[in-house]
Amino acid sequence: MKAWQEEDIQSLLTVPSEKELFERVTEIAKGLGFDFCAYGLRVALPVSNPRTALYNNYPEVWQERYRDRGYLAVDPTVKHGLTSSRMLLWSESVFASSREFWEEAWSFGLRHGWALPIRDAHGLLSMTTFARSEGEITKAELAENLPKMYWLAQVAHVGMTDRIAPQLLPQIDVRLSEREVEVLRWTGDGKTSNDVADILGISERTVNFHINNAMIKLGASNKTAAAVRAAMLGLL
Repeated sequence: MKAWQEEDIQSLLTVPSEKELFERVTEIAKGLGFDFCAYGLRVALPVSNPRTALYNNYPEVWQERYRDRGYLAVDPTVKHGLTSSRMLLWSESVFASSREFWEEAWSFGLRHGWALPIRDAHGLLSMTTFARSEGEITKAELAENLPKMYWLAQVAHVGMTDRIAPQLLPQIDVRLSEREVEVLRWTGDGKTSNDVADILGISERTVNFHINNAMIKLGASNKTAAAVRAAMLGLL
C-alpha cells in the first residue's frame, strides 16, 4: 500500500499531462490490488455523436479487438455508465446479454472488475474501471478499499477532464452573460423572441442581440441549437 500512502489529491492533479496522470492512477490502482485500469470520457456534444476519449493499460491485442469490432457499442459496462451513477461490480449477470464479448474479455485476463461512472455539471461523463485477472472482489475487500477506490475515480475524473475536455469540447470554456442565460432559458422552453421580450420587459431587438451573441459563443447555427448546447453544458 506504499504507493497509495505517498499520493494525495494535490500531487496527482498537478502532473503535466493526461498520459502521466493516467499512469499515476494506474500505479495507485495496482497498489489496491488491480492489474488493469481504464478511463473513458464522453463529452456532451455533438448531441448526435458525442466525442469520447479512452485510456487503458489492457493487453494491446484486446485493445485492437475492442476497437476493430466496435465493442464500445455493445459493452454492457459502458451502457451502465450512460444510464446510472452507481458503482458496477462485474458479474455473469452484467454480461449476460453480451456473452461473446464477455468470453473474449475473460480470455485476455479481464475477469474481475469494478467501475464508477461520474457525470458532472458540464455534461462530462467519465467511467473509471479497475480490473484484474485473478481473485474475486470480495465484500471484505470492498469494505476496506471502497473509499479509496471512489477517491481515486474522483481524482481521475477531475484531473483527466481538466486536461482532455477542452480538446474534445472547445465550448467547455464558454461563459454566458446573465441576460444571455435568461433568453436561452426561455428559448429552450419554446418561447419566441417576442414572447421573451414581453416576459423580460425588453425589446425584441435586444432579445435577438443576446441570442446572436450566445450563438456565436456556442458555435451554434440557430437559437434552438444554442439553447440545447447551453443546457447540455450546464450553463442554464
